[in-house]
Amino acid sequence: MPDRFFHPSLIDQTDVSLQGAEAHHLIHVLRAKAGLEVTLFDGSGAEFLARVERVERSAVQLTILDRSEVDREGPLIVTLGVAMPKGDRQRWLVEKATELGVATFAPLVTERSVAQPTGETLRRLERAVIEASKQCGRNRLMKIAPPMRWGDFVARESAESNLRIVAHPGGESWSADRLLAARQASQIILAVGPEGGFTANEIQLALESRWVPIDLGRRILRVETAAVALAALCNL
Repeated sequence: MPDRFFHPSLIDQTDVSLQGAEAHHLIHVLRAKAGLEVTLFDGSGAEFLARVERVERSAVQLTILDRSEVDREGPLIVTLGVAMPKGDRQRWLVEKATELGVATFAPLVTERSVAQPTGETLRRLERAVIEASKQCGRNRLMKIAPPMRWGDFVARESAESNLRIVAHPGGESWSADRLLAARQASQIILAVGPEGGFTANEIQLALESRWVPIDLGRRILRVETAAVALAALCNL
């Protein structure tokens, strides 16, 4: 498969230009020359076979040769809300959520939150989504929602058609019946709390909105481990 590159706007013309980080990779890492064929995607669901026509100082001009609808999304629309861990663990979590097909990633603000990505941090995480999508072959980008308070997230995701699961010690076990219910749903909302877990009040709020508490086992999992485990159970 040719190397994959992300085009930040909708590709609707024969001639396109890559700039910024994508052009830098083509120019300085691949040492691209005219005639090189690459794959482009623009987040709309399609991918494009393109040929390098001209390499400039900080841009690469390409011609679109072919357009294909290549759907690598799963049948289940997954929203994953997470009270974010600190530091580089955020990027790792976003990368894995992208690879596992999560549709929307929502950073949560809870009573025990230790990190709240804003501004430049969110932009770095959005770049991580692009890089992970290039690697895993997704043609639709996982959306990163603005940070949201737990109460607002619970209220917004309370539609009757959604299956809503919150990771919580002492909740139900992840049974075969629960897995079957998840796979039969069209949408599923997952929530993982901070290192200290959700407070009793936060869990009560979820229960009142018909969220299902799920126990992920006897061992204490890091935030990112619990989030990836839930996403994998639903999407694989």
